[in-house]
Amino acid sequence: MSFLARLFQTRLNTRSIARLFTPFKPALDPVPVLEARGNRPLQMTFEDQLKILTYYHLEEHSSGRHLLQVLAQDGFAATHIAPPGGIQKSAFFEALNSRGLDQMVQVYENIQKQATAILPIAKDISGLGDLIAVDGSLIDATLSMAWADYRNGAKKAKVHLGFDIGHGVPQKMILTSGKADERPQVEYLVAPGQTGVMDRYYQCYKNFDDWQAQERHFVCRIKASSKKTVLRENPVDPESHVFFDALVLLGTKDVNQTERDVRLVGYKADGKTYWVATDRFDLTAEQIAMAYKLRWTIESFFAWWKRHLKVYHLIARSPYGLLMQILSGLITYLLLAIYCHEEHGERVNIARVRELRSKIRNEAAEDAATGGLSSPDIIDLDFSAYATS
Repeated sequence: MSFLARLFQTRLNTRSIARLFTPFKPALDPVPVLEARGNRPLQMTFEDQLKILTYYHLEEHSSGRHLLQVLAQDGFAATHIAPPGGIQKSAFFEALNSRGLDQMVQVYENIQKQATAILPIAKDISGLGDLIAVDGSLIDATLSMAWADYRNGAKKAKVHLGFDIGHGVPQKMILTSGKADERPQVEYLVAPGQTGVMDRYYQCYKNFDDWQAQERHFVCRIKASSKKTVLRENPVDPESHVFFDALVLLGTKDVNQTERDVRLVGYKADGKTYWVATDRFDLTAEQIAMAYKLRWTIESFFAWWKRHLKVYHLIARSPYGLLMQILSGLITYLLLAIYCHEEHGERVNIARVRELRSKIRNEAAEDAATGGLSSPDIIDLDFSAYATS
């Protein structure tokens, strides 16, 4: 290998964008190739599409048109992100709204598995089991998005998410119209053996029975006014913030009462009183209270994800295209989670993300100053070129 080739390979492998994209290689290996539906070749492969949408979220572009302008006019983006021949607006949006969804779902699932295998479980909650926070988040839609039903004069879509509390990453996701009920989504978002951690909106006595039969555990806040029939009280420490721990039946007999016993824990925190129903009899009452408190992690995720990755700034209007955008936003977060852990031993935070963005821009400026690494056809998105091993 010539000196110039060795220099090229070394510089390529030390690029920050290369390290960020490294998980793509194993994630893409089992994914079928996206093929053209007719005789005309694709202007953009699925790998191109994946890279472009990830770059959109990473760099906080303000719109789809802004993204396309950057891909056409910015030297780094045109060389390393866009397809070798560029991409036209019509071709980009057609692909976004009609191609690659099956591949995007598989890549998301594959990278999610990578993240779960790589990221450690937070030490202070390692004894609580596999906790999955469940919640929904509304996305403002345009009035032309007729499918995004919400109420008169307003259109919204809704992301239903299961968030892996221990590893600090998103898990399963469903996209629906804004008015869709969140409770039926739990059976998809929480697998048997996992524990769903939910707010009181998810309170449903029939579901409490069904989840126990399915071995889906739950820690769910309920309304203070809920009817409680105490079967057996457990002792509580008078010095604890927990004031109630008992085996109960919830609901009104012969109307909506639970068929299976439920554990009910009452505690006070920050001047508020909480009642939490659960089928976790293996934990202490204090651990149940702690598990419910960790539900805030999904709200923090939604707020951070929405603010810093521009996930809810729509570049698609169809359910297909919006799902592509949401999945690519989740993939971007997972890539950042892996990157922050491997490079800094930290969880995702905006300081490290801003640092990464600065590194990418600085490296791009250095490449431009030295004449660039190579012509676009040499490092067009062959992810094997981005391996860091």
